[in-house]
Amino acid sequence: MRPIWKGAISFGLVYVPVKMYAATEKKDVKFNYLHHKCKNPIQYRRYCPYCEEEVPLEELVRGYEYEKGRYVILREEDFDALPGGDGHNIEIMDFVELGEIDPIYYDKAYYLAPAGGGEKVYELLKRAMEESGRVAVARVTIRSKVSLAVLRVARGVLSMSTMFYPDEVRDAGAIEEMRYRVEVPEKELQMAVNLVNSLTASFDPEKYTDAYRHALMELIQARVAGREVAEPTRPEAARVVDLMEALKASIEKAKKERGRQATGDAPGEQEIAPKKPRRRGRKKAVGEA
Repeated sequence: MRPIWKGAISFGLVYVPVKMYAATEKKDVKFNYLHHKCKNPIQYRRYCPYCEEEVPLEELVRGYEYEKGRYVILREEDFDALPGGDGHNIEIMDFVELGEIDPIYYDKAYYLAPAGGGEKVYELLKRAMEESGRVAVARVTIRSKVSLAVLRVARGVLSMSTMFYPDEVRDAGAIEEMRYRVEVPEKELQMAVNLVNSLTASFDPEKYTDAYRHALMELIQARVAGREVAEPTRPEAARVVDLMEALKASIEKAKKERGRQATGDAPGEQEIAPKKPRRRGRKKAVGEA
């Protein structure tokens, strides 16, 4: 892998030279938009409708729309003068308990590796965080954007996740549907708790796969080979109206599934969850494939 950023972690008067690597990658299946008639890719142009001409990159400037149709222009020198911290420094501000951070704040994940002979001080910081059981809240500048971040030890290395600022997290109280009032009977609550307990397991990320992406790639490969893909039939699930009956049936199903996993047996064809029927009549959004 190639590093996407080089700099240093600073805490107190200690500097840890590091290289930053992307810790994750999107594996979404990407499509190009083609012209239906000739099957050629569609071009996207930087076009000015006022001047009726294409605009080269060197003539583009960034504008902030403060009123409808009115913009204030900001140039590169304006951004350079803003207080944004050191562009090559991860400044640790606090050490906190990981459980105190709501996962809703996490954005993108990175690995941090030692650089420039900084292996010893890197290991020192890593071991100190492991011993204390703390994670570090830091400030970092990546591609001129100043972000909040959290540093922690994961998979044997220092990892960093950029975070949203508090004012970037929307207030759930603004959702009108969340202002409901209901009564939950104690028996139904206990059954729901039992269902949660019956489905509880240790987190094993390897057991979760993107079935949709795999099926989509099989479809694409079949089309490349000139074959049609036969869709397997799925049994219709019986609709359970009574909530208590649904909870009981769910607990029994979970117990059977746990029993199969313990013996290593694969689920039968008739026990595979049915495919949800495709909604009809929905209009595609603009730009949707």
